[in-house]
Amino acid sequence: MSESKILPLPLHFIQGQRQNDKIVVQRQPQTMYNILNKQNLAPSIKEFQVSCPEIAKKAQPGQFIVARTDERGERVPLTIADYDRDKGTITIVVQEAGKTTSQLGRLNSGDTLSDVIGPLGIPTHMEKRGTVACVGGGVGIAPVYPVARGFKEIGNKVISIIGARTKELVIWEEKISSVSDELYITTDDGSYGRKGFVSSELQRLIEGGKELGLVFAVGPTLMMRATCEVTRPYKLRTIVSLNPIMVDATGMCGACRVSVGGKTKFVCVDGPDFDGHQVDFDQLLSRQRIYLQEEKKALEWYNSVHSQGRFK
Repeated sequence: MSESKILPLPLHFIQGQRQNDKIVVQRQPQTMYNILNKQNLAPSIKEFQVSCPEIAKKAQPGQFIVARTDERGERVPLTIADYDRDKGTITIVVQEAGKTTSQLGRLNSGDTLSDVIGPLGIPTHMEKRGTVACVGGGVGIAPVYPVARGFKEIGNKVISIIGARTKELVIWEEKISSVSDELYITTDDGSYGRKGFVSSELQRLIEGGKELGLVFAVGPTLMMRATCEVTRPYKLRTIVSLNPIMVDATGMCGACRVSVGGKTKFVCVDGPDFDGHQVDFDQLLSRQRIYLQEEKKALEWYNSVHSQGRFK
């Protein structure tokens, strides 16, 4: 094989071995990330249990993965919503919002993901704080689960507040309840639980005399900002799990940069958890909107070709 020969193989297919002062390149079998189970939790919200033994072995609450549906697919970051070290599986919950998440949402049990890397990010810091309020909004309810479980396991009292736009979008109620001492549910339209937002419910509990040592929030950026504004006057420590645009997830591209306390941080390697009172949410919201038009066009193209049977 000449030195100028180009091998059109992904890196994980190639292994070099030195034999008699020559490099012998061998094709290696690709790791298969099998989807073992899929559940439709709500309209456009899917739960996947994926075989990832090495990731499951090391995953901690608050960490995430980056996955690709195929070799030409977009890298999409997804929080690890649960993991089973004995079975070697991780659970991810996906809301179909753009082209890649829609493509992912159409996969089924028995299908495979091309690539999964992780666990990424710094795990959520677990400590005894007395009473911890875990607040989850929308699809952010799922990532609250391992965090609430972690705080509960080390002896904290856990109060969970979860909410969605309407009843059919409330997910994982039983799972969240199983790791909570108290559970409060809100919906924007009042179709389930208390009418209003999770931030309003947190405000009600604080004003009602609940003594909280820490608030952990994950969900839409506007919801996390509102939660921080509720706790700010009380100087109540509030940790948020941020979800900016992310590309390489290794701290090299800078796409996920955010301003925290006036300093630039990369969510992929410095987070995803940060002190919510220090986060510049206006900048984060602005950066999240940068590619809205491109995302819209990509989704329209995907839906068009999918409807013609040209794309899975």
